[in-house]
Amino acid sequence: MQPDKHPGASIREYLRLLRVSQYSKNLFIFMPAFFAGQITQAEKLLPTLAAFITFSLTASSMYIINDCMDIGYDREHPLKSQRPIASGKIGIKAALTLAALMLLCGLAASYLLGTAALTIVITYAVLNLLYSGGLKHSPIIDVTVIALGFNLRIFMGSAVTGIELTEWIVVMTFLLAFFLALAKRRDDVLIFEKTGKIMRKSIDGYNSRFLDTSLAIMAAIIIVAYLMYSVSPEVTARMGSHKLYMTAVFVVLGVLRYLQLTLVEEKSGSPTQVLLKDRFTQINLICWVAAFWLLIY
Repeated sequence: MQPDKHPGASIREYLRLLRVSQYSKNLFIFMPAFFAGQITQAEKLLPTLAAFITFSLTASSMYIINDCMDIGYDREHPLKSQRPIASGKIGIKAALTLAALMLLCGLAASYLLGTAALTIVITYAVLNLLYSGGLKHSPIIDVTVIALGFNLRIFMGSAVTGIELTEWIVVMTFLLAFFLALAKRRDDVLIFEKTGKIMRKSIDGYNSRFLDTSLAIMAAIIIVAYLMYSVSPEVTARMGSHKLYMTAVFVVLGVLRYLQLTLVEEKSGSPTQVLLKDRFTQINLICWVAAFWLLIY
């Protein structure tokens, strides 16, 4: 534990501490309503927005706690060393106080959304505390926990809207999140290979060869799963369209682009930054959403 070096840290630093940019992950909460063709209905959209805010508050508290526990590793990282806690711009005591406040707000808001929402938020918080407390040091288990966190997001969207999830959306969400988490671990391995600095204990169970092979396998499974989803009789009947397979081209392009960023450009350290900065990914995602929208709305 260290004392606050800058008790008067700027609002910008506190926003960085909350990881507001990471809220894009919580857009998965909108997926149940979107895939069900009901995202334009106010009775579905409004509770989904409330769930998004609720989950974001809880996620921020978990990010802060994780940063406090990872402070030693973050200070060795070329980018994470600039985070508010690792750089000393915000002290641990102030950070944990804010984390507690955000968590209480998240729990209170989820309580108002119903028992199911509260259960999901508590599960997410407990899972992340276990992750920060030790699971992140276990190879394969660490990326599995991350992927499960994304599944909890779509369960949240389902809980507040009453929209039943298909097995396809659950499976594809897990696969995509697992793929992104493996790519992120590859970034940690590359840093170790280049500098000798260990970014996290779990990299003892990884190397570039294993991760490259795993990424190739996951990429193939994601594409096949999406194709099977798009031609599934259950899904086409529910969507009212037999042309969903046409949107698969954007999924293939998206997966290949991320592999290119990971294996060629070596920029897979932050999926969120890829989404916010990579023009190819942005345009491809917009095209996929537009195509899906035209087919089912």
